[in-house]
Amino acid sequence: MPIETALHLTEAPADEKDDAELTAVPFGGDLTVDVRLPVPVPALLAHHEAKGEAGEIVEVPVTHGDAVRRVLLYGVGDRSPAALRKAGAAVARRAKGRRALDVTLPRGAGHEGWTALLEGALLACYTFRIGADRTKAVAEIRVRGPEQAAQALRRAEVTAHATALTRDLANMPSSEKNPAWLAARAVEVAERSGLTARVWEPDELAAGGFGGILAVGQGSASPPRLIELSYVPDDPDGAHVVLVGKGITFDSGGLSLKPTDGMKFMKTDMAGGAVVISVLGALRDLGARTRVTGLVAAAENMPSGSAQRPGDVIRHYGGKTVEVLNTDAEGRLVLADALAYADDVLKPDTVIDLATLTGAISVALGRDLGAVFSQHEDLVKELIAAGTASGDPLWHMPLIDEYRAALDSAVADIANIESEGKYGGGAITAALFLREFTGGRRWAHLDIAGVARSTADDGVYTKGATGFGTRLLLEWLAGA
Repeated sequence: MPIETALHLTEAPADEKDDAELTAVPFGGDLTVDVRLPVPVPALLAHHEAKGEAGEIVEVPVTHGDAVRRVLLYGVGDRSPAALRKAGAAVARRAKGRRALDVTLPRGAGHEGWTALLEGALLACYTFRIGADRTKAVAEIRVRGPEQAAQALRRAEVTAHATALTRDLANMPSSEKNPAWLAARAVEVAERSGLTARVWEPDELAAGGFGGILAVGQGSASPPRLIELSYVPDDPDGAHVVLVGKGITFDSGGLSLKPTDGMKFMKTDMAGGAVVISVLGALRDLGARTRVTGLVAAAENMPSGSAQRPGDVIRHYGGKTVEVLNTDAEGRLVLADALAYADDVLKPDTVIDLATLTGAISVALGRDLGAVFSQHEDLVKELIAAGTASGDPLWHMPLIDEYRAALDSAVADIANIESEGKYGGGAITAALFLREFTGGRRWAHLDIAGVARSTADDGVYTKGATGFGTRLLLEWLAGA
């Protein structure tokens, strides 16, 4: 469901005639509060032992005619984008269920800081529910700030709504979401965003030699798809980037069946593909100058009489053969086809793939950091910087060449998992598997399995899909 909270910018200061039930004004550092309160601000802050930390709120009731309104003094920490994003989320959550909220922007934060604060507020207003509504997010946020803040407001809207689309696609139950459904949503995004779309049907995949996508999807009653979206900017910079997303619309594990607890959240196993669709859909609104092609390898991994078996050998796009030792290591199989196709046909300058690929990365990095694997140090630095700026942080993980031997197969060019348990490092060997299909191009793999889902409403996240990677790639592709 899209974010329904509206943002409006006004230069007028808040006054007693405003009908908003809540007015939020910043404090902390050298910032001053410019709203009249019944008690001097220093005394209030001292009474509440307020330190001005990001996300800290002191609520003050004030008279408003015959009624009462509330002033929210919100802390801004060090006024970094991360701090302001957290502050914006905290203020918006405090206004849940209200009709309107006035927010005064912190002075001196600039475009980057204002964008982060408003983005945080909008992201915290995201909801996804099928059935009767519970308490809704605040309906309207009135932003008090200078005219220069209009650009920040617009960027916050674009990035937050793109992230919300990623969340919507990932949160949709798999009773409705299958590869054909995901392809239809991608075509809708293309039509409203000025993109070119192509959807590869099963017969075309077979004719094209996309053996990985077909093998993963052959056990399902819902056939697989390959989705291709193309963005061509009005003023291109000459570069071409391909984004590849894992689009497993439900992952049962196939014949290597997951336990029930392992399946509960597998409707979000296409989160990487959702990021690709959402990012492509937002590039024109952000004025990105890089040509970008998005590929989403979509399949449903199910057990049945027609499902692939452990021990099968499949032939991928381009001819490389893979021995399937575990059908639950299916994401790399569909990505391999898309990566090989990108190398052979699209011939990009840079390739980025995103996938909820391994449980091992959750063990290594937990739930707050995404992983980036690449031997291209300049690309790693760019992506980490974009992640820090956008609030989607990454950690550089190693590609250990000695671990490549773990994927040796006696019957095929490569196996899809390690067979002997000698090396471990499941996230690393998965990345090494993908590298085999990149043709040596400038490439990075983002394993977002640990960060694609949130278990609670917290900060900018709402329980469920987080949309991780959307803001990161938009920052990297479009800049500030």
